[in-house]
Amino acid sequence: MAVAGIDEAGRGPVIGPLIVSGVSFEAEKLSELVRMGVKDSKKLSNKRREELFHEIVRVCTDYLVIKVEPWEIDRVIGRGLKLNKFEARLFSEIINNLKPKQVIIDLVDVNERRFRREVEKYLVYVPENILMEHKADEKYPIVSAASVIAKVIREREMDKIRREYGDIGSGYPSDPKTIEFLRRWYSERGEFPPIVRRSWKTLKRIRGLELGGGFSLFGRDLQQDRS
Repeated sequence: MAVAGIDEAGRGPVIGPLIVSGVSFEAEKLSELVRMGVKDSKKLSNKRREELFHEIVRVCTDYLVIKVEPWEIDRVIGRGLKLNKFEARLFSEIINNLKPKQVIIDLVDVNERRFRREVEKYLVYVPENILMEHKADEKYPIVSAASVIAKVIREREMDKIRREYGDIGSGYPSDPKTIEFLRRWYSERGEFPPIVRRSWKTLKRIRGLELGGGFSLFGRDLQQDRS
C-alpha cells in the first residue's frame, strides 16, 4: 500500500517561489525513513537536508515537486483566490499524480474541514484515507520527508537568486536584511525586482516609507491570510 506525505516550503516569504512537494513510500518501507533519521526539515542543517534529500528520492516509490513562481502567486491573489485555497489545489495535484492509498498532509489552514473540502473538490483520484494535521511534519516521517524535499528545492532556488542579486537575506518579511535589500532596490530603481511577490503588503509598506510614511516594515505579512 502506497502512503504519501505532502508539505510545502516558502509560503510566507516576500522573495522567491513557493514549493509544494509530495513523496510516497510503500507502507512496509516507511521504517526506512526512521532509520535514515528523517525529521521536520526546520530541525535539520542545510547539509543534512541535502544528504537526506538524495537518500529519500533514491528509495521512495515516487515523488513530485511543484514550483510556483512569485508572479504566479500574484496572479492567483489578484484574481481574489486565498492562498489556502490555492495550496489546496496544489495538494490535490500532488495526490492525483502520486495516487497513494493513504495520504498525510501538513495542514496549512486553521479549519481542517474547510481545507479538506477544498482539497477533495479537485481530486480526480481519491485515496482511501486522507489525514490532515497541523505540524504533521513533526509527527509523521513521511511528511517530514516531503518537508525535506520542499525545503531543499526552495533553498536551491534561493541560492540561484542570491548568485544573481547578492545578499537578500532569508526572503522573509521579518528579516531586516531582506527588508533593507528591497528598500534599497526600490529607492535606486523605483520598482521591485521580478523575484518578489508584488501582492505582499510588505512592498506597499516599503513604498509608503519611501514616500515618507512612518509605519513599521517588520512582522508577519498580512497577505498570509489563512482564511
